[in-house]
Amino acid sequence: MNAAIDISNTKLYTKRLILRPWRESDLDDFFEYASVDGVGQMAGWSPHKNKEESQEILDHFIERKRTFALEYRGKAIGSLGIEEYDESRFPEFSDKQVREIGYVLSKGYWGQGLMPEAVSEVIRYLFEEVGLDVILCAHFLSNKRSERVQEKCGFHHYSYGSYETKFGTVEDDETNVLTREEWLAELKDI
Repeated sequence: MNAAIDISNTKLYTKRLILRPWRESDLDDFFEYASVDGVGQMAGWSPHKNKEESQEILDHFIERKRTFALEYRGKAIGSLGIEEYDESRFPEFSDKQVREIGYVLSKGYWGQGLMPEAVSEVIRYLFEEVGLDVILCAHFLSNKRSERVQEKCGFHHYSYGSYETKFGTVEDDETNVLTREEWLAELKDI
């Protein structure tokens, strides 16, 4: 089942990032990366056309209290959401505490290892502090960068499916999974 999530009073720290709730003052940073062609499409949404569109989504992030801003050197450069998973698609998890994560990173910061760093810390937070049993994470089959982030963070294949994007296409996707037991076993091996 979908576990309750509220990150409104949560700050997480990695070597280079602060993961924190979004705030109104992040609007310019958010629009800057969300309006770039090639960023949102990898997650199923079109580039933002104007700041009003970004403001609407920023308000949604703040109100729902489940999406981290990724802050790097004082600037919001991405987001990492702890989303509800589709309980009807995965009824086998009905007796578990589960969430699905999704993420987006500003194009100018791709290839620097920042997203695996952020995802790894959110995994730790979700298993150790929230008490989840299972984390799901999906990517379009064409999105090799996201696939690689998930591999680096210990996720493995669970199922294939398709996803209807906000711009009207249907993309083949892969859902990957990581259980608390797998994560703990991996920590022992380090």
